[in-house]
Amino acid sequence: MDRHPIIEEMITDDLEALLASIPPRVVLPLREMDSLSDLLEIVLDLGRLPEARFPEREVTLSENEVTHEDLQYVTARIGNFGDDNRAGIERTLHRISAIRNRKHEVIGITCRVGRAVTGTISIIQDLVESGKSILILGRPGVGKTTMLREVGRVLSEEMRRRVIIVDTSNEIAGDGDIPHPAIGRARRMQVPTPSLQHGVMIEAVENHMPEVIVIDEIGTELEASAARTIAERGVQLIGTAHGNALENLMMNPTLSDLVGGIQSVTLGDEEAKRRGTQKSILERKAPPTFDILVEIQDRDRVAIHQDVAETVDALLRGYEVRPEERWRDAAGEVHTERAVAVHAHERPNRRERDRRPTQLHTPKPAETERAPQVQQAEQPAEQELAAPQPRKVYLFGVSRNKLEQAAIHMHVPLTIEKDLNASDMVITVDNYYRKAPPAVRDAADAGKPVYVLRANSTSHIERLLGSVYHVPIPVDPLLSAQYEAEEAAHRVMNGAPAVQLTPQVHNIRRMQHQIAERYNVTSKSAGKEPYRHVTLFAAD
Repeated sequence: MDRHPIIEEMITDDLEALLASIPPRVVLPLREMDSLSDLLEIVLDLGRLPEARFPEREVTLSENEVTHEDLQYVTARIGNFGDDNRAGIERTLHRISAIRNRKHEVIGITCRVGRAVTGTISIIQDLVESGKSILILGRPGVGKTTMLREVGRVLSEEMRRRVIIVDTSNEIAGDGDIPHPAIGRARRMQVPTPSLQHGVMIEAVENHMPEVIVIDEIGTELEASAARTIAERGVQLIGTAHGNALENLMMNPTLSDLVGGIQSVTLGDEEAKRRGTQKSILERKAPPTFDILVEIQDRDRVAIHQDVAETVDALLRGYEVRPEERWRDAAGEVHTERAVAVHAHERPNRRERDRRPTQLHTPKPAETERAPQVQQAEQPAEQELAAPQPRKVYLFGVSRNKLEQAAIHMHVPLTIEKDLNASDMVITVDNYYRKAPPAVRDAADAGKPVYVLRANSTSHIERLLGSVYHVPIPVDPLLSAQYEAEEAAHRVMNGAPAVQLTPQVHNIRRMQHQIAERYNVTSKSAGKEPYRHVTLFAAD
């Protein structure tokens, strides 16, 4: 395990500028609180009580409902709203977002506190300074934009590189024409409207000779194409996208080009036999736009894929990939657990791995420094089974939303308990389990089964529930439809006059049309619901 030097963090937020824009009757209770440093946002919705939101709680700020006058008080003291209904306060990082009615009148306002945090990239600073292009993934609110802001400062001031920030909503460098000092010497190009972001990205390269371009929230196919153009010109690109893991990005037809794109390839008989695979397989289409991918798990923990091309190839071949993990402890020290290099022939392929049951671990109190003893969960029985019995589940590091959605999808009864003693089983994730937290040790001492997921993903959770409840694991219809469309496109490219796909719902048909467009083949929908389907055929 490697250790990096401790780097102090300093937070500046210009909170007074934001509070001055809020009606005094709402602000007064806030000023009496001791925890303003943790304030996330203030919410004002017409006809409802104003609220302040903190990481672990929400506080009502007045017993009187929000009025039109309250909303007008705010809008008169901030910048103009753009096409994305976002505004700011000049020379600050605060973001004010509006909710409008059908008459385009503001009926709700979210005032998010903007903070410049020095030291946030200490956990990946060596990667940022390497000159390689980096894509940062993470759910909304996890700190992607804060990290980009610090990237701009470090590269422009400490590394003395020419940095341009493409700032679509003025969220990175603040509102107004003068950028916030948190970005250092980096230059900022504002975007008139979100739909023109890709054009400003290209303009930045062509007109201003940057060495580094920083871009927040790559979300459209045009932006993905612009990112590839920038990377191919030798400019370091550091950007963000919504998503929790690399696998999410690979299955996103709009953004998969960022990691090289996915295509269906038909192998010859001999080659398929040599590889031990089916004749039709998925392969990476092109070099990835980004060299490195960083998954932000929380503010102090990231997973890193140092070679995106190699990782994508391994995942497409069904190999299990464990990224490098880094985390920052309470003292601010950064720790690294490097990915173990495993040769392809040593890795189980995905089909073999999916046949294995999810592992059930029963740790002992002393087993904090060595590998745990592993027991096998029972396989779902082949014969017809009795109705699944309700389970009371305690979660440690596992997404509550994903578990609830998986339970609904698989029709299994469970309740999520906040009290460990009230539960009859515990579910956690491998990277948490290996640290032997007190909750897991207490569960083991009490004789409760502890199930350990390899990853905090819906597919892993569904495999676990299938093993626990002895029910079949449902097939992902979106993934199946995507594979079917890609294989059909390849057949058309190889001379098939037309290929008709399985009937699908509207949103899946739309995805199949996008895949056809990506492969430059023609597609049309035909038939009536629920039998409406997509047909692919050669372009004229």
